[in-house]
Amino acid sequence: MLKRDSKKGPSLGDIKAFLGEGTEFKGTLSFEGTVRIDGRLEGEIITKDVLIVGETAFIKAEIEVGSMINSGRIEGNIFAQRKIEILPPGRVDGHIRTPNLILAEGAKFNGTCEMVSEEAEASESDMGSQLAP
Repeated sequence: MLKRDSKKGPSLGDIKAFLGEGTEFKGTLSFEGTVRIDGRLEGEIITKDVLIVGETAFIKAEIEVGSMINSGRIEGNIFAQRKIEILPPGRVDGHIRTPNLILAEGAKFNGTCEMVSEEAEASESDMGSQLAP
């Protein structure tokens, strides 16, 4: 079985759900743990954990994650609390907001990027919850 160091990323055994190649989903996907998508998804993705986007995936969505590893195609805005990693042949068209962005050689990114510290994100989240009724 393939294993990765826990500090570098999830192992194959850590994946909680899998949307395989040839599958399609429309709507809001919300989850805990690590999820891998190799199919098509349109809508919204929300998690504080890890999203893995495979090479055959096409996602058209607003995405809010803890961390993301992308090798597929994404159209939409992405907010990641910790990190976004775009690997070849991955492509993102949209706005990215994250404290850490890794864009590997051969990966493509068209859009805007806002680099924010993890501390600033935590402060903004706390302020938002204090202002909420």
